[in-house]
Amino acid sequence: MPYLPPRRRSDEEVVAWVRNVVLAESTVWVAEDGDTGRIVGYAALEGDMLDSLYLLADARRQGIGSRLLAEVRSAVPGELRLHVFQRNTDARAFYTHHGFTVLDMSDGSRNMENEPDMTMRWAPVTNSTRTDR
Repeated sequence: MPYLPPRRRSDEEVVAWVRNVVLAESTVWVAEDGDTGRIVGYAALEGDMLDSLYLLADARRQGIGSRLLAEVRSAVPGELRLHVFQRNTDARAFYTHHGFTVLDMSDGSRNMENEPDMTMRWAPVTNSTRTDR
């Protein structure tokens, strides 16, 4: 995402955040390449909020993101929400393709990057039986 400002945290700070916050407070799924064992992506869920779903650039458009999202959905009994940058059109298209709808838009004041974002929501389809009598 070339439009993002320069990263404010060092590699060490990011590693500490992942170890002490993401892994400690979220349910995390990791995708790895079956041939090499290289980690190619991950998803992190905190409550009903999909906090992260990231893939390496060369791992995109192979169904990995869809499989990670399916795992996340299976862990959530109801709706699932997420925040996505408004300019991240690839991610927005991915989530829209998977049934997410836009709940709100923000000017960026709620994220560290100060980048306009949106909240998207997915809810499972319920099978209701209708009886006309």
